[in-house]
Amino acid sequence: MPRQINLPALLLVFVLLISACTSTPEENTKPEIVVTTSIIADVVRNLTGDQIEVKSLMGPGVDPHLYKASQGDVSLLQNADLIVYNGLHLEGKMSEVLEKLKRSKTVLAVSDGLAEADIRTINADANVHDPHIWFDMTIWRKGVVYISGELGKSFPAMKESIDQNTTQYLHDLDSIHTLCRAEIETLPTEKRILITSHDAFEYFGKSFNFHVRGLQGISTLSESGLKDVTDMVNFIIDHKIKAVFVENSVPQKALRSVIDGCKAKGHDVTVGGELFSDALGAARTPEGTYLGMIQFNVSTIVNALK
Repeated sequence: MPRQINLPALLLVFVLLISACTSTPEENTKPEIVVTTSIIADVVRNLTGDQIEVKSLMGPGVDPHLYKASQGDVSLLQNADLIVYNGLHLEGKMSEVLEKLKRSKTVLAVSDGLAEADIRTINADANVHDPHIWFDMTIWRKGVVYISGELGKSFPAMKESIDQNTTQYLHDLDSIHTLCRAEIETLPTEKRILITSHDAFEYFGKSFNFHVRGLQGISTLSESGLKDVTDMVNFIIDHKIKAVFVENSVPQKALRSVIDGCKAKGHDVTVGGELFSDALGAARTPEGTYLGMIQFNVSTIVNALK
């Protein structure tokens, strides 16, 4: 006898097959914030939690001074619900792109949350300022508060959660600042001389009472010359400095020349460690967070200069 066909069941299978062929992957319904640096990405993720997708253009160890936006980056920026960047020309080669995007979407600079007195001026006539504001935690705190407030305005349904996250994050920031200050107090004032690859630590120096010298200027676009190296060698020898510090986002070659120059004149100086300056460390490491990076730098500096 011929087998009876179950038409309702066959129809159901047919419908399911058609549905599977025509369905599309579930779209991400979360708002999307695009940020420029890994430092800003960490802060924004702490403020927004898992409610918002945060994408960073620059990963660990990437130098923002030299970074040039790719076509993929431009596409990300154009499709973002909101953009956050540092400002003060840190993202030098991207500044024009960011300015254009302000005409069509919300684009926030952390530095816009600061008072003029907070910002270190390099050349007032040329409107050149030091962009490394995250190295003074009390100044960076103001930027965090500003960004939090703007996020609450842009995403009002999430404002309560953002406010709660901000309160907790600021508590953690203040606690780490207190711990860092206590650790630095163990280092005698006369030993607080910090030599680095480029001039990224002046805010750090002012905050924690260090004399800071960078071989290059505030931007790694500038290059150190023979006179810069010679002057640094003489400064290190005159002040009997025992250690200098390389940076994770800056080539070490120029500072290695300083070390060789010191040794040629009979003064041994070592690399005290690698500091995190313009970018965080690898993800899922303590240095992969802003607060962890600050703690790591402080411990590295104090231990090397004692």
